[in-house]
Amino acid sequence: MQHEIYIAQGELAVNPGGPPPKYRIEERHVKRLEADIDRFTARLDPLKTFVLPRGTRAGAQLHVCRGIARRAERSLWRLNREAPLRTELLQWSNRLSDLLFALALTVNRIEKIPEIPPNYST
Repeated sequence: MQHEIYIAQGELAVNPGGPPPKYRIEERHVKRLEADIDRFTARLDPLKTFVLPRGTRAGAQLHVCRGIARRAERSLWRLNREAPLRTELLQWSNRLSDLLFALALTVNRIEKIPEIPPNYST
């Protein structure tokens, strides 16, 4: 995942209209994330509600990383309105946050930490 983040950073650092970067996020990167998401979510019970971003230390840290990845995805979509980005990069950024969410739930499940839905009555 770290290698792919560097590839994405390199792709975003290229000036629009300039030569394309040597390495770019490709469909294979999106498919790998999707396969990882499927692999981890297959071990989880389906969610019926939102859950609080908490749990074990690792689970909570993965939830924070997911939030950062989601913020980066929203920034990419804003950038995309001004300087169109490749579909693969946008898809990859979405799947990255999905994988981090699946990993957070998986870590908490392994440690037998139950997921807690938000209490909307407080």
